[in-house]
Amino acid sequence: MNTKGRDHSNRPHVGGSVGSALRVRSVRLVIVAALGSGIGTWIQNLVLPVYVYDRTRSATAVAVIGFAQLGPYLFISLPAAALIDSLKRRSWLLSTQLLMLVGSVLLSLAVASEAALVWLFLAQLVVGIGNALDRPAWTAMLPSLVSADNLGGISALNGLVINSSRILGPLIVAVLAPLNLATWHFFLGNAITYLFVMAALVSVSLPEIELMAPSPWKNFASAVSIIAKSPELRRLVVSISAFSFVSLTYIGLFPAITSHIYSIEGRSITYKWLYAVWALGAGIGGLAIGTFLGGRDMRRAVQIGFLVTMIGLGGIGLSSAERAAFVFFFVVGFGYFLATTAMTAVLQTYLAPHERGRVLAIWFMCFGGVVPLGTLTFGAFVDSFGARWLVLLGATVSGVLAYWCDLVRVAQRAE
Repeated sequence: MNTKGRDHSNRPHVGGSVGSALRVRSVRLVIVAALGSGIGTWIQNLVLPVYVYDRTRSATAVAVIGFAQLGPYLFISLPAAALIDSLKRRSWLLSTQLLMLVGSVLLSLAVASEAALVWLFLAQLVVGIGNALDRPAWTAMLPSLVSADNLGGISALNGLVINSSRILGPLIVAVLAPLNLATWHFFLGNAITYLFVMAALVSVSLPEIELMAPSPWKNFASAVSIIAKSPELRRLVVSISAFSFVSLTYIGLFPAITSHIYSIEGRSITYKWLYAVWALGAGIGGLAIGTFLGGRDMRRAVQIGFLVTMIGLGGIGLSSAERAAFVFFFVVGFGYFLATTAMTAVLQTYLAPHERGRVLAIWFMCFGGVVPLGTLTFGAFVDSFGARWLVLLGATVSGVLAYWCDLVRVAQRAE
């Protein structure tokens, strides 16, 4: 679709509300299912890096396994961008959920048998491929369930589910700790939760979208063209790439960073509570878009998110007390998810429904796919030189982006 001549600056950028989104029955069904599945996913995301770090004491090993989880965004997102708007969303999403289920079962078997790390990598790679195929389609599907003026509300609700899962996951692990469950039990439990989402997808009525002709190269080229023709979209894509590569590297190296800076080890209860507090901050940051920031310009929320992230990462890099860790990880969680939720919501205000799938595939390549590149790049240096310099570098990049990603100014210049 030709986007030439669109007046992006006049698109509505207000957020809507979580309450309005929840009034839609289909939204309630998929959100509840996603919450159950998300809890399983974040239990797995918490337990696996800790398991690998405890087994190897290597940030590099954690980075490699993290690459298996998020790296597929780099090489799967391009074919996904080419195909996603040519296929029915329900069939696509059911297939991706099944793929992630199989990957989690394989991961549980690899850990139960204490297999070599290469088998953990391959099993996690299956999960990562499924996630890379699922995420853009899922994110593109959600706005179709609500009215056009409630994109911020549904984005905030989706963010709330993700971060509620992050909070509940560590808490569940902490509660179950006295039962001495084996690590593989958590992965098998996660596999079962994908059935919740599959059941919800079968139950709801998904709106029909205009399907693109099955011409992968043309579909991908059109996605690139849509981004290239909009100064705001170009600025968003560059910003999320830089943010992911440097500022969000701490996520993939979480157990190594807490160990180096605060001497908080991954198997401790303190680590699980710290992870939950970080997730709580992220949940509130995402929820802000659909609540007290719901009637405001989301483009400004992007800048605020970058600034808050800068403060949080700077505090982590300059502190050493355990209490300070809880404060600054909460702050950085809030800022990180405020920025990324606002950016994803703003991005979609520039796109027609039938364009979202292929453009979001490229978006998540630059978001999720670039994070593991950062962890691989910086992981070995953390092993050798510690972690403070890395989080301080991330704080610096966040501060620069707070100024550079001024989408209001970019829109005014484009007029």
